[in-house]
Amino acid sequence: MKKFFACIILIAFLVSCAPTLATAPAQPQPTQSQPAASPTAELQPRFWWRDAVFYEIFVRSFNDSNGDGIGDFNGITQKLDYLQQLGITAIWLMPIHPSPSYHGYDVINFYAVNPQYGSLADFKNLLAAAHKKGIRVIIDLVLNHTSSQHPWFLDANNNPNSPYRNWYIWSDSPQGKNWYPGKKDSYFALFSRDMPDLNYRNPDVTAQVQKITSYWLNDIGIDGFRLDAAKHLIEADAKIENTPATHDWLKNFYTYYKAAKPGSFVVGEVFGAGGFIAKTYTNQLDEVFNFELSSGFVNSANGNSNTGINSAIKLTLPKMPDGQYATFLTNHDQNRAMSLFAGNTDKAKVAAALMLTAPGTPFIYYGEEIGMKGQKPDEDIRLPMQWTTDPVSAGFTKGTPWRAPGTNTITNNVALQENDPSSLLQYYKSLIKLRNAHPALQTGSWTLVQTSITNIYASLRIEGSESILVLVNLGKDKVTDYSLSWENSPLPDRNYQVDTIFGSESVQPLNIKAGRLESYQPLPVLDPYSTNIFSLK
Repeated sequence: MKKFFACIILIAFLVSCAPTLATAPAQPQPTQSQPAASPTAELQPRFWWRDAVFYEIFVRSFNDSNGDGIGDFNGITQKLDYLQQLGITAIWLMPIHPSPSYHGYDVINFYAVNPQYGSLADFKNLLAAAHKKGIRVIIDLVLNHTSSQHPWFLDANNNPNSPYRNWYIWSDSPQGKNWYPGKKDSYFALFSRDMPDLNYRNPDVTAQVQKITSYWLNDIGIDGFRLDAAKHLIEADAKIENTPATHDWLKNFYTYYKAAKPGSFVVGEVFGAGGFIAKTYTNQLDEVFNFELSSGFVNSANGNSNTGINSAIKLTLPKMPDGQYATFLTNHDQNRAMSLFAGNTDKAKVAAALMLTAPGTPFIYYGEEIGMKGQKPDEDIRLPMQWTTDPVSAGFTKGTPWRAPGTNTITNNVALQENDPSSLLQYYKSLIKLRNAHPALQTGSWTLVQTSITNIYASLRIEGSESILVLVNLGKDKVTDYSLSWENSPLPDRNYQVDTIFGSESVQPLNIKAGRLESYQPLPVLDPYSTNIFSLK
């Protein structure tokens, strides 16, 4: 069945592209002076992503509108109210282009959408509906490679004189790892023999990528991209990541997409990056994902200790104090957070609190907010969204789902949690609502507060005149013997009224003298796995 779909997609694309394969590739120029009018103009204040809360969606698994067992664009459109009620202000769609694989990371046409997900008109309808609700949309842009079934590669492999020959990387002698035999020479493919790398030392490739970028930003009207495998674009000798040539290419790409559509946003996947690596991508990408902080959130929630998050903060802040990075718990390449927490909802709540009160732009992986489980292989961390208690379809489809729902569908689903005030879903909603309402939690400075015991995490967020204190008991036991302190206070000396905006009500006032806070205990008792957030006035 998979091969059948792949053949249908490829035949359709070859027919549509036939006229272009006979000529040399075009070399489009940046549209720097008069970018095309965008249907999202009213949603494009500068740096809008700094205030956003993103939701990552694997289209195939989110919601099926036509009963064929495969999620689609219309299915997402049907669930926009759910996303809006959750507090989401932007969504990232994993690959939506035609592809012979289920995951879509081997693209065969950058100018079309996967017919299994619907038509381009369906996608435009989703985009318009999302924008109407104030939700921006970015899509995966897979630039490192194409599918081996892409017409560019087919022509390059079959014809040594093809105009696309130099769009890929070839060698007439065996090179070892990551090299695969073509019809005449070997080609380089970092991730898989089915994903040949593009040659970014060829300006024609860059010109084509600019054309693709402008098409989606301006002709279609999306708000930006998630750039897959950003650190691998150009290899140099034995070095396959973060090379100077890659950074130089991205600097030019940044200039191009900002000129093509001011206000567009690109977040890069630089796998494993912490503050140090993320800093090296400044003015090349708007943000990169901070894997260091991700590990800190998860490890502290899982280990009942502030050691993980405190270490990640201390490593990140010196390099990126402004919080210009993307945060997350886990994503589509990692075991799901709830599986890492062995199904413990309290730990999932604590992890959510750490992420959603931290600087950076948070990205929530679909189903994370209801505690979906999933462990590798990758197909099992990308299972159908669990809308209902139905063990067969999970409310995802009226037909047979492309893959069976997860093992905790009956207990962890939207239908059960949306009216349960103590549920993980409601916890996410409350925290997202709080974040959306308070600039200090979005873009404020981040000060780590010293705690007398490692079960407690505390931080201070400040934006303008707003100051917010975050206090989390990471442990399974209630705590009474604890205190908070700091030196060289970012707050002026004075007495502060402390008001609860999340959690327990009765709070002790706070007093700062000579730039110090000593032995402060805002609450007499901290309940197990509890989060309390206070406004200081």
